[in-house]
Amino acid sequence: MSNLLETLQWRYAAKKMDPSKAVPQEKVDRILEAVRLTATSSGLQQYEVFVVTNPALREQIKPHAWNQGQITDSSHLLVFAAWDNYTAERINAMFDLVNEERGFKNEGWEAYRQMLLNTYPQRDAETNFQHAARQAYIGLGTALIAAAEEKVDSTPMEGFDPAKVDEILNLRERGLRSVVLLPLGYRAEEGDWLVNLKKVRRPREQFITVLA
Repeated sequence: MSNLLETLQWRYAAKKMDPSKAVPQEKVDRILEAVRLTATSSGLQQYEVFVVTNPALREQIKPHAWNQGQITDSSHLLVFAAWDNYTAERINAMFDLVNEERGFKNEGWEAYRQMLLNTYPQRDAETNFQHAARQAYIGLGTALIAAAEEKVDSTPMEGFDPAKVDEILNLRERGLRSVVLLPLGYRAEEGDWLVNLKKVRRPREQFITVLA
């Protein structure tokens, strides 16, 4: 655990990345696998991750992300895109996959399936999207820690126009909406005002309350 805490002390939101340094694919693959294995509500995996390396696509995205340089200077741009709605098909697909992989059906699990089918698809689409988007943020948190473990820099970004990114990547046609961006790369040796500044967080006593 001490190594993990040191790693988290090391990481920061890189403000300038070195475009000449590419993240090795095996590191990217491990980061993505960590995201795939992370928790989601009911195990439904209500989002997908798009890995954008195409320079032309990233140039299209950049002006819709406040012209932040990491969009194009990183070697990989991750786009977390959540389900635009819950449907019976999506819920059933995941429950069927679980049954197939485990090789049996569980009565309690099937009852839980019916509870979700009787609840989620009846709600309005925006409520369902917001719930799915929160699952994507769980994946983002895992990606940040996994990237730090690989000594890969990253910068979580909400500063972008989701509708434009959806259009560029044709996400709406896939029943998805972009939620958050995560460039992966390596910090530049010069030009990043944040790199050498002390990491500052609220003191533990102001952040954690123990109710015994």
